[in-house]
Amino acid sequence: MTVIINGRLIVPDGQDGFMVEEHKALLFREDTGTIESIVPEGQMTAGALRAIDNVIDAEGGYVSPGFINVHIHGAMGCDTMDATPEALETIARHQATTGVTSILPTTMTYDFDHINRALDNVREAMKRELDGAAVIGANMEGPFISRERCGAQKADYVQPPDWSKVEPYRDVIRLLTLAPEELHGDYSFVDNCNKAGIVVSMGHSTADYNLARRAILQYGITHLTHIFNGMAPFHHRTPGLVGAALDTDSDCEMICDNVHLHSVTQRLIWRMKQGRQIILVTDSIRATGLPDGESELGGQKVFVKGQCATLADGTIAGSVLTMDRAIANFTANTGCGIAAAVVCATKTPAQSLGIYGRCGSLTPGKQADITIFRNAAEIVMTIVRGKTVYRK
Repeated sequence: MTVIINGRLIVPDGQDGFMVEEHKALLFREDTGTIESIVPEGQMTAGALRAIDNVIDAEGGYVSPGFINVHIHGAMGCDTMDATPEALETIARHQATTGVTSILPTTMTYDFDHINRALDNVREAMKRELDGAAVIGANMEGPFISRERCGAQKADYVQPPDWSKVEPYRDVIRLLTLAPEELHGDYSFVDNCNKAGIVVSMGHSTADYNLARRAILQYGITHLTHIFNGMAPFHHRTPGLVGAALDTDSDCEMICDNVHLHSVTQRLIWRMKQGRQIILVTDSIRATGLPDGESELGGQKVFVKGQCATLADGTIAGSVLTMDRAIANFTANTGCGIAAAVVCATKTPAQSLGIYGRCGSLTPGKQADITIFRNAAEIVMTIVRGKTVYRK
C-alpha cells in the first residue's frame, strides 16, 4: 500500500465539479493499480505509517486525477503516424512528464495504408504497460473531413466517410472526427460508430448552424474537434458550427496555447459553457519538446517558432502545447480556479469517452492515475495505475 500525505487533494465536490481538500491522505495499491481510500490525515499515525509500504510526501502540492489527453499527434520528434512501438513509447514518456496518464494517439488524414499501420501499432500499445502515459485507444482525425476546411491536413487524402475502413478497428478507435456535410444526410456511418462505442466528433467542417445543430441533437454527434479551428469563424448572422456547439450540450475541445484561441476567447467559451463540457487538449505534434525549427506533420513541412507551428503558407499546423501549460493558461485566462481547470483535463474527457467509471477522478475503486503538481501546473510526479512513471 502507498499513501500520499501533505497534499491538497482535488476531489469530487458532490455536485458536478471538483474541489480542493486539505488534511486528507490518499491510499492506493500498486498491486491492483487502484485507489483504496481517502482518509483524514489524523488517522495516519506513526504506527499506521509504519504499516504502509511507501509514503509519498506531496509537500503541499496539489494531488490530482491524472490528466487525459484525447488529441495528441506526437512529441519529442515522434508522431503517431510513424507507426512504431518506439514512437509511442517516446510520446507516452513525454506525456507523463506533463502530468498526463492516458492518451489517445491521433492519426492524420493520409492514405489508409499509413493510417492502418498506425492503428495496428496503437492496438499493440494498448496491450502493453508503457513507461509513461497509458495508450487507451486512438483518435482518428480524418480523412473524413472537408477539403475546404482541412487546415494542416493534406487535402489529397480527404475522402467520404466509409464504415468498412473503420470497422476493423472498432476495438482501437475511441474518437473520430468527420465533417457532417460529407454524410449528405445519411447518418448510418454515425449509427455504426455509436453502436461500436466510437465517439464521433465534428471538425474540419463547413457545416452551418442548422446542419450542425441537427447532427448534435438528432444524431448524437456531441463532440467538437478544437473549437474555432478548422471551421468557419463565428459571425453574428451566421453562427455556424461554433454557434451550434456553444448553443447545445456539446463537448468542446480547446487548445489553450494562446495561439489557437485568444485568452478572451477562452474566457468567453468558459462562460458560455458555464464551466461544463470543456475538454483541454494539446493537438501537439512531433516538434513538441524540441527547439524551434523545421518539423513535419502528415507529410508536410512545419516551421516552429515559440508556441506557433505553421505550414509554409502560414496555416497553423497543430501545436507544441503540453497539458500542464494548457491548464496553467486556461486557469489564468478564465479565472476559473485550479480545481475547475482540472475537471476539463480529467473528468470531462473521461465522461466523453465513457470511461469515467474507472478513471478521471480521485475516487476509491478507480484506477490510481494520479498527478502531483505545484503552483499552476508544475508537475512533480505522475502515477499510472499505481506505478510511478515520472518523478521530477
